[in-house]
Amino acid sequence: MQNSFSKPAANASATESGDPLGRARTSLRALLDDPRLPTEVRASLAGDFQQVELMLAKIEQNQLHIAVFGRVSVGKSALLNALLGRDEFRTSPLHGETRDARAAAWREVDAGGLYLIDTPGIDEIDGEARERLAHEVAGRADLVLFVGDGDLTQSELSALRQLRARQRPLLLVLNKADRYTRDELVLLEQTLAERVTDLLPSGHIVTAAAKPGERVYLQVDAAGIETEVRRRPPADIALLRERLATIMEGEGRTLAAINAGLVAGELADQVGARLVEVKREVADQLVRGYCVSKGLLVAINPVPVTDLFAAIAVDIGMIVHLSRLYESPLTRAEAGALVRTIALQMALLMGTVWGVHLLSSALKTTSFGLSTLLTASAQGAVAYYSCYVIGLAANRYFAQGRSWGEGGPKQMVQDILDSLDRDSILAEARSEIATRLRRAI
Repeated sequence: MQNSFSKPAANASATESGDPLGRARTSLRALLDDPRLPTEVRASLAGDFQQVELMLAKIEQNQLHIAVFGRVSVGKSALLNALLGRDEFRTSPLHGETRDARAAAWREVDAGGLYLIDTPGIDEIDGEARERLAHEVAGRADLVLFVGDGDLTQSELSALRQLRARQRPLLLVLNKADRYTRDELVLLEQTLAERVTDLLPSGHIVTAAAKPGERVYLQVDAAGIETEVRRRPPADIALLRERLATIMEGEGRTLAAINAGLVAGELADQVGARLVEVKREVADQLVRGYCVSKGLLVAINPVPVTDLFAAIAVDIGMIVHLSRLYESPLTRAEAGALVRTIALQMALLMGTVWGVHLLSSALKTTSFGLSTLLTASAQGAVAYYSCYVIGLAANRYFAQGRSWGEGGPKQMVQDILDSLDRDSILAEARSEIATRLRRAI
């Protein structure tokens, strides 16, 4: 049977292989055992790695997870109980009875590898944590039953789009169908199909009545006396059971493989983002270290103008170091060209700073004593600031894969300058450089 759920092209090779689950297992295990991951990255993603461990255990035990998802009181728990044929999950007329995720084996359909998972409602007041849990559970499930009891609300459509954006296999279940007449039900199904036409393939809407409302029946006794009695009809979930049985029979292992591949891809993206974040943090420390070195070098050098050439050498060294950190090494010539590109934009955007730099350099040779210290620290602070801007620009350039972005180097430098509090950075730099100069005297 052809898989009726769309899946990412990246996983096509996995599903085309003889053992898609084996391929997914290998991918997940490679993520967990990657020796290149820094300890701090692994620690920061401990929860996600735990999810991968659970996913691996699920695959190795040949389990398949079906989760219900939807608003409070649409009958998610009742629907699962109806499928199970027993009251496994709590139901109540109270608002939001389900407070955490629960699972039960659907042994009537499978010997033990198929699990039904209940989740909290997604729109409960003060229930942000439960809503987050519902999204997490549904995001890990192999198949999501999105349960509603009427036309979709904006919050339901938004949640449905979020799940679809994560490429989760979905069935839309219209529960409490017994509340509608036949004509109303046909019209409602047509309306739902129109609303989700860009989200779900045709045929992915199923009606059900997990816990029909009580009805009045006429009961005739032996004497022919009629009595009205109220009782609840049996659950009507035949269409849903049939649809699920078809999916499990033809697509069960494929769904599990797709989901495992999606989880692996999501974790790989998170690991990549965290690695970039860690590199940026290390790079920031590296840049500040070079800023201090450059500031001191400019402050201590007694020869005007020549200290600027020494400062450029510091900038080049910093760029080379950053390029190695991002595993995109540059030669000193290439680093020098990068410094010139950034410095040119700085000169165009903040020429007055360079004027202060040159002026303080000249003043330093005609001042003595304390005034020399103050002038030197002022000049060093300006050098520190220029180095910091160059370092931030280079850091962003490497983090973006050696790209300036759509706006080019000028826009990048402008954005960096706009984000900085120049006066506070200069004051901090001047204080640190002056302190180090006093220690050296």
